Amino acid sequence: MNWFELYKDRVQTAEQAVMRVNSNMRLFLSGNCSVPRTVLNALVARAPALTNVEIVQVLTVGSADYVAPEMAGHLRVNTLFISENVRGAVNDGRADFTPCFLSEIPNLFRDGQLPLDVAMIQVSPPDDHGFCSFGVEVGVTKPAAQAADCVIAELNQRMPRTLGDAFIHVSKLDVIVPVDYQLPEMPMGAGDEITERIADHVATLIPDGATLQTGIGGIPDAVLKRLTTRSDLGVHTELFSDGVIDLVNRGVITGEKKTLHPGKIVAGFCLGTQKLYDFVNDNPVVELHPSDYVNDPFVIAQNDNMVAINSAIEVDLTGQVCADSIGTRFYSGVGGQVDFIYGASRSKGGIPIIALPAKLMKKDGSGFSKIVPTLKVGAGVTTSRNHIHYIVTEYGIADLYGKKISERAEALINIAAPEFRDELRDEARKLKYL
Repeated sequence: MNWFELYKDRVQTAEQAVMRVNSNMRLFLSGNCSVPRTVLNALVARAPALTNVEIVQVLTVGSADYVAPEMAGHLRVNTLFISENVRGAVNDGRADFTPCFLSEIPNLFRDGQLPLDVAMIQVSPPDDHGFCSFGVEVGVTKPAAQAADCVIAELNQRMPRTLGDAFIHVSKLDVIVPVDYQLPEMPMGAGDEITERIADHVATLIPDGATLQTGIGGIPDAVLKRLTTRSDLGVHTELFSDGVIDLVNRGVITGEKKTLHPGKIVAGFCLGTQKLYDFVNDNPVVELHPSDYVNDPFVIAQNDNMVAINSAIEVDLTGQVCADSIGTRFYSGVGGQVDFIYGASRSKGGIPIIALPAKLMKKDGSGFSKIVPTLKVGAGVTTSRNHIHYIVTEYGIADLYGKKISERAEALINIAAPEFRDELRDEARKLKYL
């Protein structure tokens, strides 16, 4: 039987497909902009007939009816990174959170720590040889599909065909559900005056020939806009967005100076608009790979002049970074921050950066410092003080690497918002940091 016969034999409706899901199963849900929403909707409709089904996911984009209160006892999410649509359910105790590095998630599936009965994924149409691309989300989805006992795949006519280690053969798909809908879009982050000032400082740290890790949001997008006069930049990142397209078209991002995968943009997934999906479609410059490769610090470190740009919720005066919780309330997850901060620190000429606003404004016009004497009670240490090199706010750059606690505290106070500096210095003296 050739692959096309296999394909025809495995086509089902979404309602038929989710009959493969039974009580007490663990299933993986593909995330980011690749959520298989037709099959997911069918699963939600079937949920009252099921009990104790665990949905393992990372970041998902879109509505999340599957974590609604009425799903209790039927479907329960176990998220490895907390996205906005499941944050309330996690903090209300209706969903679970498993902390882990993005680089280690594939092995949780492969080694049986989180064995998967079913993987619900979304793929592109097959090529002439019967291979479908995982499209815009390869990093965690491909390892999950390889590890699951059963693979239910939405085959979306509008999913771009991305290249790299990004394919699965039709013969590996147990159920195929043809769909045709536009992928959700994530527009570039809107900048403000503070974001622009932070980006000004970050950009000064980035030399010609650097390889970049940037995410999505106001700061990364603003930084990219300031790099138009650089030459031969490269990209090795867990995710990228629309911001890289202009730099590729300008000849700024060429990858020619990369020491690993020269000439290629390497990532695990992409989040953006239709412009980005069109850009990555069948584009030989772009390679997507699983996250145990892209996010492996020892792979990252093979890129000379690796620049990692990440953010934080708060930073204490010793350099400890919290990026995943607000006190005891979980907010997101570690994701790839530690992978890339450590990888960049091990790179020849590497530049690991944590960039954040110096203060957070409240709705009433008041604000509080994000440079703090100590992290909030219950806050998680995302990146340890031992890994930190550069902290950047709108007020400047603090280089903490190899510095004493007294030097760190002074440097961080100097980039805090001016109205908080005296208080921070007083607290530093009480803590015997100064």
